[in-house]
Amino acid sequence: MIERLARQPLLDALSDTPVVLIHGPRQSGKSTLGQFLEPNRRYVTLDDPIALALARRDPKAFLEAYPGPVMIDEVQRAPELFLAIKLNVDRDRSPGKFLLTGSANVMNLPKLADSLAGRMEIVDLLPFSQTELEARTSNFVDASFEEQFNPAFENEDLKDLVDRIVRGGFPEPSLRSSQARRDAWFANYVRTLLERDVKDVANIDGLSQMPLLLRLLASRAGSTLNAAGLATETGIPYTSLKRYLSLLETIFLLQLVNTWSHDRSRILTKAPKAYIVDSGLLCYLANLSAKSLSEDPLRLKPLLENFVALELQKQCRLGDVRPWLLHLRTIRHLSVDFVLESRRGEVVGIQVKSGTSLHEDDAEGLRFLRDLAAEKFVRGIVLYNGTTIQPLDAKIVGVPISALWA
Repeated sequence: MIERLARQPLLDALSDTPVVLIHGPRQSGKSTLGQFLEPNRRYVTLDDPIALALARRDPKAFLEAYPGPVMIDEVQRAPELFLAIKLNVDRDRSPGKFLLTGSANVMNLPKLADSLAGRMEIVDLLPFSQTELEARTSNFVDASFEEQFNPAFENEDLKDLVDRIVRGGFPEPSLRSSQARRDAWFANYVRTLLERDVKDVANIDGLSQMPLLLRLLASRAGSTLNAAGLATETGIPYTSLKRYLSLLETIFLLQLVNTWSHDRSRILTKAPKAYIVDSGLLCYLANLSAKSLSEDPLRLKPLLENFVALELQKQCRLGDVRPWLLHLRTIRHLSVDFVLESRRGEVVGIQVKSGTSLHEDDAEGLRFLRDLAAEKFVRGIVLYNGTTIQPLDAKIVGVPISALWA
């Protein structure tokens, strides 16, 4: 079994917190991780229609039938359980009593989140990171905030990088050698999400326009989110489209990166950037293969940025620094792909380039960020598909993209 970096944070949470929720997209390995860590813990999944019916009809009886310590899989399918769990925990706050998994973000479902406030710790689990697939434990994000920054890297060619992108990180398809078999998995995955998971969360039908919306989002990965433009292209009313976007975010399919704020925010745009949760899934939605990307490198940049965004997101959530992942764009189109801001206000800027060489203007956005952040600016990094670490300016350096997992 591939070691998950969430393993220790999950064990720590179970040691002192009554309710622990592993949440992330469907098929990211949540139940596998929970069962691997505690194989003797009682297990029930709400994908079982009998268990689901009891949980919805009589939550108290359900908890009596499955007393703690218990693992309840896909708990978002029975929101009625959360209040019953709260009452149970208020009577007995034994640590690790309930281990829950959910394929919907309960923080976007206020009634569910509020019922377990102060009683529950959330551990995020996204698809495999490249660090996990390489069986390593390093954290590039943490290292980027250190005073001395000497990242390791590997010499990988374009083919190696493209293969990583098209495979993505979902456990099952990432281990399949055939593009056709990966595409078959992704097709079924999207169908399951739209036909069941979205309806579980929203309790609505009429989502026939969602596949078109997903394809448009895939074609615009890494762009600032323009809901009005999407509404025009899809023909979905603006209010409905905003709700659809929220649903896609709730089931983790869509990851938003908000803007970095500053005292001079009047010169910065406010729109978030939108990314698909996995680069392999993105390639499927955009109908791109390793062959097509290798033949047309110009199409690589947005996919590479999406790939980097999710690698950074995984490291941000499980490292020691745990910075916010943000972006910067000015009304005059100066931009920094990613801005990492620590809880102490320290800032690291990251720019993504798909080429094998660097130029002086590749650091233009990072220089702008350096001036804005002033003494809070730790460094700027240009990730590129090269083979050397290359200083570009004061506190700005070019680094091979493989440093993310090496």
